[in-house]
Amino acid sequence: MPTSTMKAIRLHEHGGPEVLRYDEVPIPAPKPGEVLVRVHAVGVNPPDWYVREGMPNVPPEIRPPLHLPIIPGTDVSGVVEAVAADVDGLSRGDEVFGLLRFPSLEASAYAEYVAAPASNFARKPAHIDHVQAAGVPMAGLTAWQFLIELGHDQLSPFQATQHRPMALGADTTVLINGAAGGVGHFAVQLAKWKRARIIAVASSAHESFLRELGADQFIDYTKSRPEEVAHNVDLVLDTVGGPDSSRFLRTLRRGGALYPVFFGGYNPAETAKLGVTISGTQVRSNGSQLAELGSLLDAGTLRVALDSTFPLADARGAHERAARGHIQGKIVLTVA
Repeated sequence: MPTSTMKAIRLHEHGGPEVLRYDEVPIPAPKPGEVLVRVHAVGVNPPDWYVREGMPNVPPEIRPPLHLPIIPGTDVSGVVEAVAADVDGLSRGDEVFGLLRFPSLEASAYAEYVAAPASNFARKPAHIDHVQAAGVPMAGLTAWQFLIELGHDQLSPFQATQHRPMALGADTTVLINGAAGGVGHFAVQLAKWKRARIIAVASSAHESFLRELGADQFIDYTKSRPEEVAHNVDLVLDTVGGPDSSRFLRTLRRGGALYPVFFGGYNPAETAKLGVTISGTQVRSNGSQLAELGSLLDAGTLRVALDSTFPLADARGAHERAARGHIQGKIVLTVA
């Protein structure tokens, strides 16, 4: 077993990237149903900076409690160090990756060790390294649960009905806004795997990257408004979402659907008049779905793009990179 303490990034107050502190803390012990993982890499995701900021963009009535000091982060890839007595299927020495405890914000992933439910993990794909694997869980599962299979029966806090992914095929046109980012670049590849026609929206710097991933058409949003260029689309996955997402409604055919990853306000009368639907979900930890993504990664059907890597001690630098935007793929923290 390791020594009793480890290095971790903690928040003692909310604020900008400068509030991320590199602390010495106790190594957690796995509870029943859990495994302890020696972390090799940590994926950086939007909820990490929402937590750092105190989640000002989340309505207070659905904002999860945040108890300071808190270790942020949800995505890890590493090696199993210990397993609880009741855990089957994972053993010490297994290489695993996972989205931990989400949508709770208590995964404490920015650390040298994490303890989390064994069901949150899948075996790391053999053909990718820990840094690439850490970039998969939240972004890959978000794309999977929006586009392929929901995999749970929890309602989104933003809608009263269950999200049901549209069946994708060769006769389906999918527009993906924010296509070069974490969720977006997986969504392009998953929709292409289902043989859909892909319209990718991003800035011009990402065009060749997105065409390599399978985009059939590219719209540079800095030069033209996608809602004025694209028409008769079956499905829009808006990975940006928020208040401006409703502009994509006019790109849809009757019977089409808009999936905003970050929900905004929509006019029910407008959607009814257009004959379209708006649907979303909240990604949840799911080891079995992650195993399916792992199979696609091992087969080369999916690949992980890395925007940049930073050592764990420089989580501040990773958050500063995220704040500059125009991310291509994933930002990952490396753990020695």
